[in-house]
Amino acid sequence: MKTAQGQEQSTPGAFTAFVRFVLCGGGVGLASSFAVAALASWIPWVLANALITAVSTLLATELHARFTFGAGGRATGRQHVQSAGSAAAAYAVTCLAMLVLQQLVAAPGAVLEQVVYLSASALAGVVRFAVLRLVVFARHRSQTAATVRTSRPVPATVTGTSAPAGAAALCRAA
Repeated sequence: MKTAQGQEQSTPGAFTAFVRFVLCGGGVGLASSFAVAALASWIPWVLANALITAVSTLLATELHARFTFGAGGRATGRQHVQSAGSAAAAYAVTCLAMLVLQQLVAAPGAVLEQVVYLSASALAGVVRFAVLRLVVFARHRSQTAATVRTSRPVPATVTGTSAPAGAAALCRAA
């Protein structure tokens, strides 16, 4: 019972989860932006972004499962697949933002590229938070709550003596 209560207590509220999401996801996103810039000096930017997005999504999903949303353990395969879907959308947003920048500015500097990339990532991140909280990790919280509810003993009280002994035993067993 203590384990179930500990899991229930570790499930953070929306504000706490968002702060954790920003710290974990933002930290991974910030590191990713520098990794994309470094890798893009050797390979095309779109490929660099795809590779870094894949690696950072795996890392961020694990961090979100363990810390952000209070799942208390490793992310499941289903959670990784669903998280990858939201990451694919984020990838599309960052690529689109960078393509638009390339169309608007002939030779953007590294600082402008970082500002555009991080702004697009932040926008995608807010949407991603909602998807992860409401879809990807929501079922786990429901399962944890159900486990907590069913793991508590249900007290049964027999108040009368007119019930047959078998009925009293059945009430206590319930």
